[in-house]
Amino acid sequence: MRGLAVLVALSLCGCSPAPSTPAPAVVRPGVEMLLESPPAVLRGKRIGLITNATGVDRRGRSTIDLLAASPDFHLVALFGPEHGIRGAAAPGETVASGRDEKTGLPIYSLYGATRKPTPGMLRDVDALVYDIQDVGVRQYTYVSTLGLAMQAAAEKGIPFVVLDRPDPITGRIVGGNILDPKFGSFVGLYPIASRYGMTVGELARFYNREFGIHAQLTVVRMEGWKRGMWYDETGLPWVNPSPNIRRLEAAIDYPGTVFLEGTNLSEGRGTEFPFEQTGAPWLDAGAVAREMNAMRLPGIRFEAVRFSVDSAAAKYPGQTLPGVRFVITDRDVYRPIPTTLRLIDAIRRRHPDHFRWSGTLDRLAGTDRLTKAIEAGTLPRLFAEWDREAARFRRMRAADLLY
Repeated sequence: MRGLAVLVALSLCGCSPAPSTPAPAVVRPGVEMLLESPPAVLRGKRIGLITNATGVDRRGRSTIDLLAASPDFHLVALFGPEHGIRGAAAPGETVASGRDEKTGLPIYSLYGATRKPTPGMLRDVDALVYDIQDVGVRQYTYVSTLGLAMQAAAEKGIPFVVLDRPDPITGRIVGGNILDPKFGSFVGLYPIASRYGMTVGELARFYNREFGIHAQLTVVRMEGWKRGMWYDETGLPWVNPSPNIRRLEAAIDYPGTVFLEGTNLSEGRGTEFPFEQTGAPWLDAGAVAREMNAMRLPGIRFEAVRFSVDSAAAKYPGQTLPGVRFVITDRDVYRPIPTTLRLIDAIRRRHPDHFRWSGTLDRLAGTDRLTKAIEAGTLPRLFAEWDREAARFRRMRAADLLY
């Protein structure tokens, strides 16, 4: 319990725990299994590694450094997703290619001029390895990078190896709609459920089979992971998967609070608790919190708060806003997607002269039916349809589960 308390305290300050003091180990991530037993498919190959700051072992050691130092691997190039190879670039910020100061290896950006490895980038690469911690949500761009990189590997005819990592919000809960291909984008590359309940390795298997990528795919499995595990039960060190997912609580809220990006409500960027609270200058926070609490939604309560926005890149920069904070009381029964959409609906009804949609919501939702349902007052009917879609996706993914 003392170790957990330290982890929580560090998370609250926006810090990551010191790599030298991880929690007692339960799960061994794919990178450790790779080093213990290198697969034949990588033997003698020049390897390109797609990774970022989350690519670490249980001791917090970088996958880049581990592969570069190992005589069993020939690492020749690095590829960085959104937020860059070190995970520090702001959301949406173009990431430049360059060279890694420690290893001297070239770094190719997959969030700049291209989001898919080009033939030029792969000229001296015989195999691609992917090691990134995602958050279990379709809208998170890392899983789009996964799909595009698999396509590039298949087109060149080279192996693609995924070093598996946990779904931090469990592999048990599936929720939300299946994306309509008409609304496909980098925040939703393929028709999958919004909260898919799969490890990145399982998702790669699903992509490969369901969408005909036909990559030479190998998944290096974890040891010790169970489908019902939350990330803080794995024993693995928490590393912020992106600048605004600083705690497990934010990752748990994110399947729902990501939809705030499609409105003129703050999603908490530039504050202490991004994706765990929302606000606006005109918000009657107390009334909204009371209305939401009166719904008695499972596993969640709401607090009226005030918070300051310190980032010039966030909504309402430099302002102190009235807001509503999500307080998780039971994460096993909490369903963030319908919860946040009910909150958006309540705010829209209470503030019709101030609330606005942004052009991104249909892409985030993977459909144009969400805004229509909120405006027509038919959200319960849409939720019932989405529950059926989630159940269908659960059946679709069954053949690709590894744990």
